Amino acid sequence: MSVKNLLIELFVEELPPKALNKLGESFSSSLFDSLKAQGLTAENSIVTAYATPRRLAAHITAISEKGADKQISQKLMPANVGLDANGNASLALLKKLQVLGAGESAVSQLKNENNVLFLDVLQAGASLKDALQKAIEEALAKLPIPKVMTYQLHSNTDNPGWESVKFVRPAHSLVALHGETIVPVNTLGLNASNTTQGHRFEAKQPLITINNADSYEKQLLDDGAVIASFVSRKAEIARQLNAAAAKQNLKPIEDDALLDEVTALVERPNVLLGQFEEIYLEVPQECLILTMKANQKYFPLLDANNKLTNKFLIVSNINPADPSAVIGGNERVVRPRLADAKFFFDQDRKKTLESRIAGLDKVVYHNKLGSQGERNQRVVKIAGQIASSIVTSKLADTSLIVKAELAAKLSKADLVTDMVSEFPELQGIMGRYYAQQEGLDNDVAFAIEDHYKPRFAGDDLPRNQVGICVALADKLETLVGLFSIGEKPTGDKDPFALRRQALGIIRMLIDAKLPFSFGALVEGVAKHFDSNQAVVSAIQEFCFDRLSVNLRDQGASPQEVEAVLSLAPDKLSEIPPKLEAVRSFSTLAEAPALAAANKRVGNILKKVEDEVKAEVNTGLLQEPAEIALNAALSKVKPEADKLFESGDYTGSLKALAALKSPVDDFFDNVMVNADDAALKTNRLGLLAILHQTMNRVADLSKLAN
Repeated sequence: MSVKNLLIELFVEELPPKALNKLGESFSSSLFDSLKAQGLTAENSIVTAYATPRRLAAHITAISEKGADKQISQKLMPANVGLDANGNASLALLKKLQVLGAGESAVSQLKNENNVLFLDVLQAGASLKDALQKAIEEALAKLPIPKVMTYQLHSNTDNPGWESVKFVRPAHSLVALHGETIVPVNTLGLNASNTTQGHRFEAKQPLITINNADSYEKQLLDDGAVIASFVSRKAEIARQLNAAAAKQNLKPIEDDALLDEVTALVERPNVLLGQFEEIYLEVPQECLILTMKANQKYFPLLDANNKLTNKFLIVSNINPADPSAVIGGNERVVRPRLADAKFFFDQDRKKTLESRIAGLDKVVYHNKLGSQGERNQRVVKIAGQIASSIVTSKLADTSLIVKAELAAKLSKADLVTDMVSEFPELQGIMGRYYAQQEGLDNDVAFAIEDHYKPRFAGDDLPRNQVGICVALADKLETLVGLFSIGEKPTGDKDPFALRRQALGIIRMLIDAKLPFSFGALVEGVAKHFDSNQAVVSAIQEFCFDRLSVNLRDQGASPQEVEAVLSLAPDKLSEIPPKLEAVRSFSTLAEAPALAAANKRVGNILKKVEDEVKAEVNTGLLQEPAEIALNAALSKVKPEADKLFESGDYTGSLKALAALKSPVDDFFDNVMVNADDAALKTNRLGLLAILHQTMNRVADLSKLAN
């Protein structure tokens, strides 16, 4: 059996750049998985993906010419159909065996499992041609194609006319080599060969004949002027970018998504230096950077202080002896873009942010929630309420209220500026620039920019308390408002990104250590929408679900998270220290027994129909074990409560360790459900005190196995 390396290449017209890397990885991994499932790979087989703007390819080592034969158990039919009462084969069974290539003698080899007949047969291994044909079809079907296009192929003489084909881009050739041998497969109207094309302009010859599967990458580089590997091409671009920037004592902007996109646009990169007039640097650098990256795919250059310079790097797909024409062309193209940005910036500064607020009334927010202007008024009131709570908590002076309300009022004004209309990604950023141009307080200006934060997991929080107030107000207004009209996330669908909004609220409350009642905060916002308690409860449950997922993602165990969150702590800022306390408690030798006892106590109390009062009549204590438990609680409870009230949750839980022995003795020697009703009530009261003492920080029963 011949074992050689395999190469598959599909040569196409220019593929969508933002999807290229995923297309290449999917194509190669699907081919490999299919061939492996069909038994043609070896244990040490390795797949290498190739992807350029005009090709998807895969190189797989150690592929067999034919899969190994294997013994399988073939299901035939029910035993009562295949055999008569005497165990003789029926006509139906004999015909089935004949189809399988087995004679009547095979009847004695049948296995009867649960009244079903099976026959062990030798299944021939798949040929490489058949296996690869199946693998290619499966790989193409699984490609994460953003949008399929339909095109026509001129059919051969056996099938005259035109044939419609659907694929991401028109395909022009297929290479399939097992070693140096062409594997006769076909797809998309193409028959496999050993020829492909190199670089559109710089290849040494129009067609390249691939000698064997292993020479593909080198031949494309030497004869085709193509770096076939996406990873290698990306690394080469990064190397050239850094080298070109270093010559100018500058550094290229870091943007991995842009680097991926540019890698998908060129087959053999050539980095060139361009520049523009310094007058454009008067425009905020975020505007210039965005237009150069988004529209032209350039890499702006920054100085040592991360300030934008008037130089940028171009990743060209050609390497002429004299690059001046390429550089000049790119400089001419970028200049109008920068001029537009400067024009928008100059025009926007002719009006104040305050004067633009009225324009928000003409911007629809949601047909059930009104305009952006109406929304803005709600955010101002909510921001003022949050700022008042912070002032009341003595975490800031009264100026915070004025600044928060002003920042909230101006926070959306830049939505109706020319710059943000052209570049929506700059919302908030432009508001900050315009506020600073007007001489507004920096706390207010930065809050206008920061009120969108955190935009994603790991993003920075607003940099000051004014920003925290406005960001909280903005996200709470969105969350509560949309919940109030029934726009909740369902399954994978979250069109308004409410999960992200909820996590942003949670992060700010926790990381900024705001001592707010979460329930009261949501209820306060709900009043602006006349929402009922059901909506408030749904929002709280939704937020706690997101928090639970987030805490587990950060490494907390499900049991620890459930122990803390099951008590629905009202101040979210207390959750991290409580979680740390539970984690510390779990390491104690006494923890398992106390958790189990706590679960037992909870179950006992749940079964009592009447309310159990957490009180004990010491005169009714009879058994030594209950007297000892009461004495231990009298000592431990005040200590644990004191530590809890001071915020030392770890100390509070560790104080419970002294209860292990008396609790164990109590359950070993005391009958709770005594015949005497007074004794039973007293003992239940003792357990209620124990339950209260143990469950202030977290529900420890959740830690029980």
